[in-house]
Amino acid sequence: MTDVAQPAEVGLNKVFCNYCPAFCCYRLEGSILLLTATDINRLARHLQLSDGEVRKRYIENRNTFKVREDGSCVFLSNGKLSKRCSVHEARPQQCRDFPYDEPCPYLQREDLLAEIYPRMEKSMGLQSE
Repeated sequence: MTDVAQPAEVGLNKVFCNYCPAFCCYRLEGSILLLTATDINRLARHLQLSDGEVRKRYIENRNTFKVREDGSCVFLSNGKLSKRCSVHEARPQQCRDFPYDEPCPYLQREDLLAEIYPRMEKSMGLQSE
């Protein structure tokens, strides 16, 4: 197994995003993702739907995304090695602003890094099956 440098050492934050478990795309109890009219319009244009159709299909309580049974965002796709936002180019402002003024909090957790490193090494051919 090849040693992989810490993201802060070599600026690999963007690489780590490719292996992100997308924990921020799951609704935690009591949390909410507020959508603005601009967010809804941006999504509608991206999905080639009317604002009303976006509201009907994907929004609940007037201004929050519907979630799946597991609490994940309806636009989160499950990839083999990572999860991705299927509307990344048109994602809501609150998602665009994350992680706000700090580095991604998930890169600070050793338990998550321990999960991400092997997946990254495997996909880069640095680790055998």
